[in-house]
Amino acid sequence: MIGLFMDNLPGWMFVALFFLLMLGYPVAFTIGAVALFFGAIGFGFSFFELLPIRIWSIIQNFTLLAVPLFVFMGVTLERSGVAEDLLDTMALLFGRLKGGLAISVIVVGALLAASTGIVGATTVTMGLLALPTMLRRGYSPELSCGAIAASGTLGQIIPPSIVLVILADIVGVPVGSLFMGAVLPGMVLVGLYLVYVVAIGFIRPEWAPALSKEELSKISAAELIRRVLRSLVPPAALILAVLGSIFVGLASPTEAAALGAFAALVLAAFSRKLNLNMIREVVRTTTKLTSMVFIILVGATIFGLVFRGTGGDDQVRQFLTTADLGRWGELALIMGSLFLAGFFLDFIEITFIFVPVITPLLINQGFDPLWFSILIAVNLQTSFLTPPFGYALFYLKSVAPEGVTTGHIYRGIVPFVAVQVVGLIIVVLFPELVTWLPGLIF
Repeated sequence: MIGLFMDNLPGWMFVALFFLLMLGYPVAFTIGAVALFFGAIGFGFSFFELLPIRIWSIIQNFTLLAVPLFVFMGVTLERSGVAEDLLDTMALLFGRLKGGLAISVIVVGALLAASTGIVGATTVTMGLLALPTMLRRGYSPELSCGAIAASGTLGQIIPPSIVLVILADIVGVPVGSLFMGAVLPGMVLVGLYLVYVVAIGFIRPEWAPALSKEELSKISAAELIRRVLRSLVPPAALILAVLGSIFVGLASPTEAAALGAFAALVLAAFSRKLNLNMIREVVRTTTKLTSMVFIILVGATIFGLVFRGTGGDDQVRQFLTTADLGRWGELALIMGSLFLAGFFLDFIEITFIFVPVITPLLINQGFDPLWFSILIAVNLQTSFLTPPFGYALFYLKSVAPEGVTTGHIYRGIVPFVAVQVVGLIIVVLFPELVTWLPGLIF
């Protein structure tokens, strides 16, 4: 019995981890505790002598310094009122179309994704500002909730994205290449969202009515142009400063993140929102989020060390070889497993637990690391939307007005999850969407 347990130690690690997470224990400490427990069983207490070296290598990683800087940039922009100005202006710009308010939510979500990249902040902000307006204008609660939750998750695939920084470090792909490779797939997802909303506007116009002519006539064309320029120029300038400096080779991703953090402070000053209390809140939030990411990273590094040391990667490889699925069958199985894991775990947990295991398997099958990293990122985006543990759904429910039920939110996200799966299939069928831009620049 003991021999059977020891031979299947990697599998029992995952069982114990999943069981404890389902009981509600914090991920940041559970993953490390499980790894330490099974490491002591598998290697004895001499195992602990290796840990300081592994943890020190994480602390020395210059690339990961971009994580707190991008978080700081995003939180600063969220506090500066950029989202509010964008939503008001885009609603006027697209309001004459059926589904125009939903279109404006998706466009603003894409712009905020490229300037903040923080799913929770974007979803909560748009839920507070856009959801009551959409409901008041006669929009379907399901369509309203689905558009807000889905567009709020675009920060996971459109650079600068924290998950792309983490994936680049784990897979061993340059962050700049991963940022460039994510641009077109991110635009494909935005385009698919817009196509769905426009189609709903034609098929079910009562779900997404246009604004009345009286409302639209209250603002002149010149005033509308002025407002569009005023609301678009600040985030566009930030996007150009951060991504442009990376794409043309003027700065590394970490240096560009520092530039973005500084530019966000400048924009907050121009919007007259910069003060000591705001800076205190931004620093506090950044510290909390960054600490959570790095504690999970340390635990996941120990978990991966124990998993590989006990032969876990060999067991997974042997299973896939025995199944004889072929390279595309293995890719489909891995992507399906990540999709199902997203129902129960969030993107950080999946990234740190599963990606180190599957990366060598995909590389051995001859898949381009840049390409399958973007596939993983697109797949992980759905983890924010799939119940029962879709965090975007929790964020939206926490700010939804009275009368919007969990059922409305769950029904609303189903079509958008299907759209994301279609987007994933498109990236699989057309890998040039990922490789073309990095190849063109480099």
